[in-house]
Amino acid sequence: MKKTLIVATRAGALAVTQTGTVVSAIQKIYPSLEITLKKIASEGDKDRRTTLWELKETGFFTSQLEDALVANEADVAVHSFKDLPTEIRKGLSIGAVFNRQFPEDCLVSASPIKSIDDLPKNAKVGTSSLRRTVQLLRLRPDLQCLPIRGNVNTRLRKLDEGEFDVIVLARAGLERLGLADKISIIFDPAKFSPAPAQGALAIEIRADDDETNQIVSPLDDKKARIETTAERIVFSALGCGCHAPAGVFAQIVGDQIAISGCFSDPDGGNFRQAAISGPAADYQSLARTLADKLR
Repeated sequence: MKKTLIVATRAGALAVTQTGTVVSAIQKIYPSLEITLKKIASEGDKDRRTTLWELKETGFFTSQLEDALVANEADVAVHSFKDLPTEIRKGLSIGAVFNRQFPEDCLVSASPIKSIDDLPKNAKVGTSSLRRTVQLLRLRPDLQCLPIRGNVNTRLRKLDEGEFDVIVLARAGLERLGLADKISIIFDPAKFSPAPAQGALAIEIRADDDETNQIVSPLDDKKARIETTAERIVFSALGCGCHAPAGVFAQIVGDQIAISGCFSDPDGGNFRQAAISGPAADYQSLARTLADKLR
């Protein structure tokens, strides 16, 4: 067994907090294992001007961490699973899907609201996601959806400074940073589709590193792996990039799985929404059938 483990993470507060939960879980199993964090600035951390839907490449927030794995400069990379392209880089694998919680999107409003209908007419909404924009405009066509970049605290500051009336964020980030009290509205993920694998952490390793796989595999949540794999199959089958106006949500209850999603043209036209359910054991075929419905 290795004596030390180098874990790559993005340098932001949320990434470090999420990686800390992974490190703590590993240390509970292997208390004598020495673990070192390697903080890396991703391309997404460096470029905070480009709106996400203008990006041509994938792995905007993950590729530098994967570079460290490939170069043997790290043994593990911890990602927000929603940031990883659906096609995993050759030579790498997901050793564990960990701690999936709070997959929903939510609104944080500058003034108290109980529903999206409480927002003022032509309210300014901060979001750099086409997926969120398309779904919001389906609910309130008058909203002005404007680009916003930066980490969670930067976005909250811009809201406080009056740049926006409301911002859209992933619930998981606010919860993990202890900022759940900021949340105004939580969307139902079966109706307002999140990004595939939203709320889950992906523990990525080199595919041939059996020793590291042995260390991280106990952290794998089988239910979360099936749900996130189903969601990523839908996205892959649709043939859309990770910043496309599409979303999907899968949930296992008992031995059944329900998968729902949406897909549209970049301008929001030709919007489709569909859902499917069946035995959880059939999640792959159900996911492909849903993609056919959406397409």
